[in-house]
Amino acid sequence: MKLEVQRQNSYSRVHLLLRSFFGLFYIGIPHGIILLFLQLWSAILMMLAWWVILFTGRYPRSWFDYQIKLRRYALRVGLTMSNMRDEYPAFGLDTQVPYLTFEVEYPPTLSRGLLLLKSFFGIFYVMIPHGIVLLLRGIVGAILGILAWWVILFTGHYPESWFNFQVATERWSTRVWLYMSYLSDNYPPFSGE
Repeated sequence: MKLEVQRQNSYSRVHLLLRSFFGLFYIGIPHGIILLFLQLWSAILMMLAWWVILFTGRYPRSWFDYQIKLRRYALRVGLTMSNMRDEYPAFGLDTQVPYLTFEVEYPPTLSRGLLLLKSFFGIFYVMIPHGIVLLLRGIVGAILGILAWWVILFTGHYPESWFNFQVATERWSTRVWLYMSYLSDNYPPFSGE
């Protein structure tokens, strides 16, 4: 998996204030409604994929591509709403943007044994250990996000180390999502690198 986000050289204070006071209305609600319906379809595909993998050992390619495109779309919206990018997030699953690279190699086969292991014991060996660390990183990330808001307001820059921390947290959580959504058999490392 490859997840890279390009940091802007400078950030717009006007965009920052608009997002802060009105972003829910012009970004959150329209994209949120679309993402809600796309996520519902994603959940249905994931349930169906479980059975397909169990019997064939493969994740249907078009379903796999849909899940990756949906995650890329959600990432675009999340980057804007968290003030990491100024651009208005493009609508749609097929949109590519130069500042975001999210690529996942399609696995030709998936392990049926790991599928069952993830389904029945994934909460113990994946969700709890990774969840605890990601929760702590999320708390730190929220504090950094609030501080970054003030830094952007006064300087027009997002501190690079804070930006990298946020991207690393997203990378980590995306690897966990890939594993638990049956899109990968690679156990997620305890790292955002």
